[in-house]
Amino acid sequence: MLNLEKIQQAAQRIKDVAVATPLAYAPYLSELSGADVYLKKENLQITGAFKIRGAYNKIASLSDADRSKGVIAASAGNHAQGVALSASKFGIKAVIVMPESTPLTKVNGVKHFGAQVLLHGANYDEAYVYAKEYAKENSLTFVHPFEDEEVIAGQGSVGLEILEKCKTPDVVVVPVGGGGLIAGVAAAIKALSPDTKVIGVSASGAPAFKNSFALKNAVDTTKVRTIADGIAVRDTSEVTLEYALEYVDEIISVDDEEIASAILYLLEKQKLVVEGAGAVGVAALLHDKITGIKGKDVVVVLSGGNMDVTLLSVIIEKGLLKSHRKMKLTVTLVDKPGSLMYFTQILQELNANIVHIAYDRTSITLDYGDANVTVHVETKGKEHQDEIYERLKQEGYIR
Repeated sequence: MLNLEKIQQAAQRIKDVAVATPLAYAPYLSELSGADVYLKKENLQITGAFKIRGAYNKIASLSDADRSKGVIAASAGNHAQGVALSASKFGIKAVIVMPESTPLTKVNGVKHFGAQVLLHGANYDEAYVYAKEYAKENSLTFVHPFEDEEVIAGQGSVGLEILEKCKTPDVVVVPVGGGGLIAGVAAAIKALSPDTKVIGVSASGAPAFKNSFALKNAVDTTKVRTIADGIAVRDTSEVTLEYALEYVDEIISVDDEEIASAILYLLEKQKLVVEGAGAVGVAALLHDKITGIKGKDVVVVLSGGNMDVTLLSVIIEKGLLKSHRKMKLTVTLVDKPGSLMYFTQILQELNANIVHIAYDRTSITLDYGDANVTVHVETKGKEHQDEIYERLKQEGYIR
């Protein structure tokens, strides 16, 4: 049974491997929320996420005989790297089963730590089933990403580190996927600071754990869809749910739009790259999902920073459009010399900087002799964009 002593033992085991990540005051978030907000930056962990804590503690707790046979895990992300690095520290075999669709960068990231990668299945669930079978056939120890007390105890070390820096926080906000992180953190927090409120934040596109918490009974979902892939868990673990029901005060959810805005906010205001799963707590603060925190000390766990750069570029682009710092215009011009030059001169007069331009004269919707021009321009806010629209209407480009 998980208890404070077990979490403290885990913290001692992992101290030479896992980084004691910073707990830093966040002035902008504090101003916005009216609380004193502190960020626990697990995105700066050695593997870019908290998972190394639980993975290393699990492998360290194995007998010499079991450890010498090797370990196996199923994962397409942070847990895979945590297990691979941990196994390399002990000089033992590690096999990671990843879905066939796993991006090459993630596969190479795991191989970098010396693990053998097996690509199998269309998704995590198929990879998981295969990994369990492979473990039995090859006498390997399966390292579950969250449904394991040694793993949970390792994740609980995050809670101990929070209390070392902030003795009695009023609220601790933790991302929730499979529940391993919040189970460990909440158990540690409640043992040492029982009046601290522990709030979990899940993605609305992966509602299984939140629904189970509300019903006090494990229920699964048929599918998940969220940009927060680190907490995109379809099924609920009865093990972690039991701990959540005992130690967690509340679980709320945020949608993908809110998560994306938090990722962009952390990048701009905190100079931090945080993945979707790691940003859900900040998303909850930014969108007033957590009530009753004015004037209180609030700690938000940023669980990871292994952000897919392609997704990040999309989030940045959409964020610029939503904040009126960029706009996209498509106009129809007469396809003759000087037409494009006159149009761009108008944008120049309005101080709209063109960053991309496309010229199309072959669309079947166009009259012969016309061309569609699509431009992306940098702007200085909504008033600037309104000025551009009004001028283009006057010139007959927009009706």
